[in-house]
Amino acid sequence: MTRRAQQLGILTDKPERLRKVRTKGRAPKESEIQAAVRDWLRWHKWLVIRNHQTLGSHKGLSDLVAVKGGRVLWIEVKRPGGELRPDQERFRDEILAHGGEYLVARSVEDVETYLKLTEV
Repeated sequence: MTRRAQQLGILTDKPERLRKVRTKGRAPKESEIQAAVRDWLRWHKWLVIRNHQTLGSHKGLSDLVAVKGGRVLWIEVKRPGGELRPDQERFRDEILAHGGEYLVARSVEDVETYLKLTEV
């Protein structure tokens, strides 16, 4: 995928290639996992919004929000072994208490599995 196509949100890779984070033998960075999850969801026709935690943001706000067909999924991306901070746990609990969907994703496969298990 060219950098320009990526900037425009045009996905040219096949979905199988989007599943893998290319790390050249090292542990993947959270930003790399997040980009792979975002690209995979966009390839599958989800609207994906990346949240930036800034001054005034809701404490613990998830990294991504994915929307498709009226379904809204809040996604917190973590490296393998990474844990939610207390403010992220509170945010997750608030979303779930209001009937929302929340997922901690450590890979594209986590998202793919979750979506298969919760298919409507």
